[in-house]
Amino acid sequence: MPENIVKPIENKEFSNGVSIIIPVYNEREGISQVIESMQSLREKHGSRWEIIVVDDGSTDGTSDMLKNIQDVVLVQHSLNRGYGAAIKTGIKHAKYDTIIISDADGTYSANDIPKLLSALDGLSKCEMVVGNRENSNFLSARRLAKWIITRLANYLTGIKIPDLNSGLRVMKKATVMKFFHLLPDGFSFTTTITLAMLTNDYDVEFVPIEYKMRSGKSKIRPIRDTLNFIQLVIRTVLYFDPLKVFLPISIFFFISSLAVFIFTYLFTPRVMDITAVILFISGVQMLAIGMIADLIDKRGRL
Repeated sequence: MPENIVKPIENKEFSNGVSIIIPVYNEREGISQVIESMQSLREKHGSRWEIIVVDDGSTDGTSDMLKNIQDVVLVQHSLNRGYGAAIKTGIKHAKYDTIIISDADGTYSANDIPKLLSALDGLSKCEMVVGNRENSNFLSARRLAKWIITRLANYLTGIKIPDLNSGLRVMKKATVMKFFHLLPDGFSFTTTITLAMLTNDYDVEFVPIEYKMRSGKSKIRPIRDTLNFIQLVIRTVLYFDPLKVFLPISIFFFISSLAVFIFTYLFTPRVMDITAVILFISGVQMLAIGMIADLIDKRGRL
């Protein structure tokens, strides 16, 4: 669906600059304050900053409010396409290689952005800096879901990830574009780009930030979104490092085969040799599939 671009700022090209992308969907209560804080930040740090607001088909009057805000690039989706789709639209319209994404609900402070930018351009020269919400106050159910997803991601990537899906981050547009075809249109955009960069050995830094209570009602669906996130983590790592998924499954079948054989040999009148053989063959098959998938992945990167 084509986008409608409203009130662009002056079309000037700079050798270096920053594009701030704010995806918006029914955020009438907090969006004005968020944009004002970003504008104040731009005034403080210079003119080579652009603010791109992507209205993802809002129906609560947010669209009319945004049309009255000056000095922003406003891009509108005629229909609601999702959080990730709005960010991708913003990235396509960004003039600069340094991309900042932030939410429209007021949970992130604009004052933390210079800290993230400093880390991006620091000595390590990383490709993405993620705001680590150390003081986040999630509901207990969401906290448990976040813990499960994070532990799974830590195991599958082999890296300790302090904050997997923070909505405040700074990244290089050129690097993000390499994974553009994999990035989903929903809330899992941030999780996917984090896993994609980490599993491809890009440097990612995590910097502590402030996290505040949101304005308006959360759009997260705890049970459904948690299951989707778990599926996403497994699928993303499977895409980049399939042996991380297939090897543990193969080992499980091998151990199960040995356990069934030993237990039935020692404690039952009849040895379940056929079951043990089936489990062993299943382990071999899982290992073979994983090795073939890993070979295809490595060959595709050559």
